[in-house]
Amino acid sequence: MAARFLVTGGTGTLGRHVVSRLRDEGYPVRVLSRRHHEPGDGVEYVAGDLATGDGVAEAVAGAETILHAAGRHLGDNVLTQNLVRAARQAGRPHVVYISVVGADRVPVVSRADRWIFGYFAAKADSERIVAGSGLPWTTLRATQFYDLVLAVVAAAARLPVIPLPPGLRFQPIDAREVADEYVRLALSEPAGLVPEMGGPKVYDVAELLRDYLHHVGKRRAIVPLPLPGRAAQAVKAGAILTPDHAVGRRTWEEFLDDQVPVHR
Repeated sequence: MAARFLVTGGTGTLGRHVVSRLRDEGYPVRVLSRRHHEPGDGVEYVAGDLATGDGVAEAVAGAETILHAAGRHLGDNVLTQNLVRAARQAGRPHVVYISVVGADRVPVVSRADRWIFGYFAAKADSERIVAGSGLPWTTLRATQFYDLVLAVVAAAARLPVIPLPPGLRFQPIDAREVADEYVRLALSEPAGLVPEMGGPKVYDVAELLRDYLHHVGKRRAIVPLPLPGRAAQAVKAGAILTPDHAVGRRTWEEFLDDQVPVHR
């Protein structure tokens, strides 16, 4: 099957929505995955691993546009470097990269910074790799997805006492809304670094947690746990917020209502 579009991370939080959007537009899609999947409904799966480079050349072959949505907390830059290397050898595909708001504003300088906020440094490195690849490129920065926030607060709610860094604020967004813009960019000409995407509202981390606890009918003690380091200071100062680009429409409260049964 000839696939104009290759999606890395195509089974992940963002990637599965991206694949669905492209299929809705009628495009055959190829997905690079570490696990074997049977093809179906216009989706071809190629087994490969961006961390090692195995199978990547086969995945990029013939693709005109690569939507690079694969990532991990640390080492995101390694994945991107291996992808770009294979893409250059395959031709001149348009690389559309998904990054994070604050990638260029969170200073990750100490071991503590890297342990907690290394994701931002890896995203910044990946942005530079894509921009310096010599390939046509587009990079979109988005704030944290509701899915991630939900996973974090749900895990925290299992503790009898929840340590919570005070003063942290987030502007989470619905992954489906990001997918819509990401696909639009993939169907457009390369545009470099494009305007950021943030959710409709800024929340204190304690507010997000209490919303979840109220939703599921739990009570937990919350104790402050200050975070040291320059990265934490930058995040507290708003480095990962983008209030001028609050383009998301679906709120955290609406997401919770859809995803989590209300305790009666």
